[in-house]
Amino acid sequence: MLHIPLLRFGVPYNSVDVATTPHHRTGKPFVEMSQANVGLISRDLLKQHEAREALQRFTVAELVAMCKAAAPVFLEGTLPVGDAVQSPQDYLEQLNATTGMPFAMGTRNMGRVAAVLENLEAILRGLTRGLDFGVLDRGYGDVNGGAVSFFPRAQALGVVLPNNSPGVHGLWLPSIALKTPLVLRPGSAEPWTPYRLIQALIEVGIPREAFCFYPSGHAGAGEIVRSTGRSMFFGDVSAVGTVAGDPRVELHGPGYSKLFIGADRIAHWKDYIDLIAASVVENGGRSCVNASGVWVPSHAAEIADALAERLAKVEPRAADDARAEIAPFVDPNVAARISQQIDAGLDEAGAEDVTAKYRKGSRLVEQHGATYLLPTVVRCDDSSHPLANREFLFPYVSVVQMTEEEAVAAPECFGPTLVVTALTDDRHAIDRLLGSDLVGRLNLGPIQTNRIVWDQPHEGNLFEHLYGRRAFQKMGTDPIYSLAGVGNE
Repeated sequence: MLHIPLLRFGVPYNSVDVATTPHHRTGKPFVEMSQANVGLISRDLLKQHEAREALQRFTVAELVAMCKAAAPVFLEGTLPVGDAVQSPQDYLEQLNATTGMPFAMGTRNMGRVAAVLENLEAILRGLTRGLDFGVLDRGYGDVNGGAVSFFPRAQALGVVLPNNSPGVHGLWLPSIALKTPLVLRPGSAEPWTPYRLIQALIEVGIPREAFCFYPSGHAGAGEIVRSTGRSMFFGDVSAVGTVAGDPRVELHGPGYSKLFIGADRIAHWKDYIDLIAASVVENGGRSCVNASGVWVPSHAAEIADALAERLAKVEPRAADDARAEIAPFVDPNVAARISQQIDAGLDEAGAEDVTAKYRKGSRLVEQHGATYLLPTVVRCDDSSHPLANREFLFPYVSVVQMTEEEAVAAPECFGPTLVVTALTDDRHAIDRLLGSDLVGRLNLGPIQTNRIVWDQPHEGNLFEHLYGRRAFQKMGTDPIYSLAGVGNE
C-alpha cells in the first residue's frame, strides 16, 4: 500500500502512528498516511524562523519566477509521493480513489492550480495593490514619494486544508513568493494536491525547508493554528466556529454565494438561466464560490422551474467520462444526512423541491458503485425559510422570493455572503451593495459567482494577513530613500 510520510521542513519522516484512507467505491484501504502528533508539531515549529531564513535568501521576483516554472512540473511531471512516484494520470486516479472526483473535474482543477502558479505576479500585484516587490526584499522603500516599511506578522503560515476540491490549494500558494514558509495539515481524503505541489516547487529550486506537511487529527490541526503566527482554516460551519473571531486566522467556511436580480432586470430573467446554472454546477457545486441562492423580487416560481429543468439533465457518470459534472460522496452516510436535512426543511410550509418533477426517483442515488446527490433546486416563498440560505457539498440552490421591503433593503437580508453577482442597473441598489460589509466579493453584471480574476483576492487578502505596515522614517544619502521632509521635523 502507498504510504505518504510527514514532511518535516521538507524531509520525509515515517511516524509510528498512521491513518488509512479507503477507496471510495470498494471501501478497501487505499493509502496510508503518517500522523503527526501535537508534541512533534510543537517541537518542530520552534524552528519555523529557520525556514523563513531559507526563503529570505531569494528576492520576491526570484520566488515568483520559480513558482511560474513549477506550473508545468505540477501539470506534467512525474514526482515523488512517499517512496513511489506519481505521474499526472496517477494523481488523477489517486484523487478519484479517495475523493470520488471524476478525472475531467480533477484535470480542470489541476489547470486552475497551475494557473495560479503561472499568474502569481499578477496575483501579488493585486494583493499588494501594485507594491514594488523590492520593498519586501529590503524591508522598506519609497512609494509615491513616501516612506513605507512592512514587517512579517508570522514566521510561517499554518493551513488546515479541506477535502472538497483541489482548487482551494491555489489560495495558499502566494505565501511562498511572500517569503513565508508553509505548515500544511491536509484533509484526510485529499493529501494528493498539496503534496504534489510541494514536490513541484522543490523540484524548481524552492528550499525544501519551506514546507512542513503534517497529516493529523483535530488536535494536530489546533496545534498548527496555535503555533504559527498566522493561519488559514478551511471547514464547515461547526469546524470554523472553533476559531471564529481570532484575527490570526483567515477563515474559509461556507460562502452562501448568491445571484441577485433587481426589479429593473427581473423581466429579463430568461437571459440569465445559463449564467445561474453554471454558477451552481461547475466544479460539482463543491466550492464556496458556487451559487447556493438566487434572490429575486418576483418570478421566483418561473426561475426555479426553468433552472430545475436545466439542472435535472445533470446525471452521475463514470470517473473516466469527460462529460462528468458531479462527484460522488466518499461517505454515503453524509449524502444521506444531507438529503434528510433537505427533506426536513421541505416539511415546513413555504418551500418546494422543484427538481423533483423532472427527475426519476430520489435525489439520493447509487450509480457507478458510488453514492450521489443529484442537483436540487428549492423554491422558497420567503427569506426566513430554513432552506433559503443553506449551502451543501453538491449543486444545491434555493430560489428565494424577496418581499418588496427586502428587495429595497438588500443586501442586509442576505446575511454574510462571500460572492454576490448583482444583475441590476439600479444605482441605489448598487450603492447599498458597495457599502455593505456583508458582501465579500461583488460582481456587477452577468458574471458567474465562481469566476476568479487574478488581480483580485479570492477571500480576504493574504498579503495583509501576512504583513503589517509600520510607521517608518530614514535619513541617508541614498537617492532612492532620501525622502522630502524625513528627519527635518
